[in-house]
Amino acid sequence: MIRKAEEKDLLGVETIYNQVLDHEAASVSYTNWKKGLYPTKADAKRAWSQGTLFVGEEDGELFGSIILNHIQPKEYSNISWEIPAEGNAVLVIHTLCIRPNCSKKGYGRAFVAFAEEYARSLQCSVIRLDTYEGNQLAIQLYSKLGYTLAGKCLFHFQEVIWETLVCMEKDMTNF
Repeated sequence: MIRKAEEKDLLGVETIYNQVLDHEAASVSYTNWKKGLYPTKADAKRAWSQGTLFVGEEDGELFGSIILNHIQPKEYSNISWEIPAEGNAVLVIHTLCIRPNCSKKGYGRAFVAFAEEYARSLQCSVIRLDTYEGNQLAIQLYSKLGYTLAGKCLFHFQEVIWETLVCMEKDMTNF
């Protein structure tokens, strides 16, 4: 079940963030996120307070989280989006995160399906997202789910890390 996060979920979301970052530190970094910088409990708490943090839960355990809002990073203005839209017509997927021991169970797909249904409920015309260019697993997943490449752009993430992110979008007007 995917639902809006509650305050009691914040510690669990922080645990998921840290598990992902620890797993990547021990293997391959797909996200290019940095422990202590992003994502953190403070990021989850900010999203929760804004009503934009959602969690996935099964058998009483959180398996992942996602932030869904209308906030487009300033770098999005450098992308030639195919679907013209601004403001509340755009739903943006941020920080889709699955607990490492829960990967390969379809939870990423479930979160994307949830985001699409949420976008429809808000009458958004497009969903946009960005992911680290090295995150080929995410790029492949989004491509399989009908998201198209809009472009790549250099982002100054958190005003600390320079990285190239792949930007993708999906037209929601035909659904």
